[in-house]
Amino acid sequence: MPQALQSTLIRASPTLAALERAHMRRETVINPLQTALRSLKFWRYAGPIVIHYKLTEHWCRIAHGNNPVQRAKIWETLHTNHAPTGLKLILELQGLFVKIGQVMSSRADFIPRQYVDAFTTLQDQAPTRDKDEIEAIIDNSLRCCQQVNIDDVFESIGEVLGSASIGQVHKAKLTAKYGGYTVAVKIMHPNAEDLFRNDLKVFRTLCAIALPGWEPILREFETQIMTEFDYSNEANNLRLVRANMARSPYANKVRVPEPMINLCSKNLLVMEYLSGKKMATAIEDRLAEILGGDVQMARTVLKAKQRAMFESTDAGQRKKGYFHELSDIIGEKNGGFSMRQRTRKALELMYMTISARRKLSLLLDATGHQIFIDGLYNGDPHPGNILVLDCGRLGLIDYGQTRSLSKGDRLALAEIVVALGKQCTNASEVSMAMRKFGFLSRDANEENMAQFGELYFDSDAKGKMFGYATPQKYLMHLNAIDPMVVVPDPAVFVARTSFLYRGLGSLLQQHIRTSHHWRKHALLALATEGEGRSLYNLGLTPTSIN
Repeated sequence: MPQALQSTLIRASPTLAALERAHMRRETVINPLQTALRSLKFWRYAGPIVIHYKLTEHWCRIAHGNNPVQRAKIWETLHTNHAPTGLKLILELQGLFVKIGQVMSSRADFIPRQYVDAFTTLQDQAPTRDKDEIEAIIDNSLRCCQQVNIDDVFESIGEVLGSASIGQVHKAKLTAKYGGYTVAVKIMHPNAEDLFRNDLKVFRTLCAIALPGWEPILREFETQIMTEFDYSNEANNLRLVRANMARSPYANKVRVPEPMINLCSKNLLVMEYLSGKKMATAIEDRLAEILGGDVQMARTVLKAKQRAMFESTDAGQRKKGYFHELSDIIGEKNGGFSMRQRTRKALELMYMTISARRKLSLLLDATGHQIFIDGLYNGDPHPGNILVLDCGRLGLIDYGQTRSLSKGDRLALAEIVVALGKQCTNASEVSMAMRKFGFLSRDANEENMAQFGELYFDSDAKGKMFGYATPQKYLMHLNAIDPMVVVPDPAVFVARTSFLYRGLGSLLQQHIRTSHHWRKHALLALATEGEGRSLYNLGLTPTSIN
């Protein structure tokens, strides 16, 4: 935005910002009766599901303890029956439960496929609020903080671009006074913060009863999610990350939206509009085009190939799910193409796959730079936050859960990634770097500690090699040998980022090793900022970073 234009914007004073918070607080307080009714509705849906799973678990242990095939069939049926009910609960209660559903839908490596399929619609199609209600929130925020009304600032408020757990995003156009730009406007739903706090209490009870292993995860999730209830923080995060990317080697390849700082407040975020599609949607649309416009077939193929990677424990079998066997995908049309068409479309599919993998590689590189060089990155990079823009660049959006790393944490993490990224990984070196970062296990098993490091910051290939179909099952195996007692907080979100990007890689049938993409950034951080750690002291040359 031009400097002259910025100077014309009305700046919000701390007093006005406090006034807005107080005013919105009066409007969003929920009474005890509402809380009780939400809790009752939750247990009306969730109670029977919990009981059914508990009874089935007990029955399988008694009747089918030695028959894993029969147990698997029973669980498949159970997931199929209850996933639609889970979605219905989320859509009725919204709030926190939408967020939980979004997280689950992006974890096909951890969550049963029935729930992933059911909850996928929540990525950016969560229930929306009436436009009149949304415009009233915008107007109220502008009056309180900027002392202007909605008509002063916006020429029009357009279509919903996406909706999530605490708010929704609209495409809009500013008036000529404010530049006449097309922007994206993020509006927080009324009651969002209060509802989240109360729903967390309910979900915490569910975890204590049915999911005791989730309690530490929920505590971290609570800390993480409560940072999202002030859009002025997100606006500042966008400003910082955008500035970092502008100074990086990826300035011409990656775009972060510019926030209109002087129009942002606790409940309102106005930012540059990026024209493009979610990466997953872009892949799906291109595949559908190759398959003659058959969108449903494209979705079916992508889900089947993704599932093949997660569910097979044999590396040779998993390769059958890769796009290398292009004729299998084209063949899904049951002979609907001539041999010449099949050949041409196979080449188109190959090009699409190569192009998409390059985009994913760029995403991993840009994130590696943010983590190890900038120390500021998105702690929630789910697929809905990654766009393929019309201009060909990658668009990175939604920085409500931005995480920062201290210099010490960055360098300690860099040592782990450098050790993991070597051609011949040394378990002793990885284990030592893990302990230096603050990881602590019960028995200090060196080999097991190194395998934890691989799972968190590299890949789940070793788990597959040992016959574990999902990272979750492999994690349970490692914990059974020597459980992790302390996992440093700064490591949690970096590991989560690694997991999410590996999940996105599965959409392209690509086995991702995050350490291979992040190693050059880790090396650069150690060489330029580590005490007494030149490249030569690390046993490397300048070409090692490339």
